[in-house]
Amino acid sequence: MITISAAVPGDALAMATLLEEMDRFYGTVEAEPADDRVRQINDALFSSQPAACALLGRDGVRLAGIAAYSFLWPAIGLTRSLYLKELYVGAEYRRRGVAGLLMRALVEVAGRHGCSRVEWTTDTSNIDAQAFYEKLGLGPYPSKVFYRMEDTGVGFDIPI
Repeated sequence: MITISAAVPGDALAMATLLEEMDRFYGTVEAEPADDRVRQINDALFSSQPAACALLGRDGVRLAGIAAYSFLWPAIGLTRSLYLKELYVGAEYRRRGVAGLLMRALVEVAGRHGCSRVEWTTDTSNIDAQAFYEKLGLGPYPSKVFYRMEDTGVGFDIPI
């Protein structure tokens, strides 16, 4: 039976392993050492100024999936939105309802925090994710275009 709960510091190693699987899913060939990943997770989720939150889907003690999110402000007026950065379910748990449970839990979190929106993106090549969101009755949002600026290794470069 899959249960959903907030991530706690003791989950960092299991999260590092699942997120390494996610990186391979998206084409990363070489992963950072587990110690580095655990440190990054602890810094991002459990430091004095966390950058994100995470819900975990568990099958007993095994980690089945993760939903990493942050709050954005402002959304509509002065409300906030919940931004889902990653929704990932381990290969052996796909099509078993884990993603749906995580999405329901995210909506509950958004409601408790007075969010007016829940937003996310998916890669254009991730047909399975798009089919999942369509199954939920959700399609791409037509009036938004997603942009990204990445650190070039020496900082961000913007020609203005």
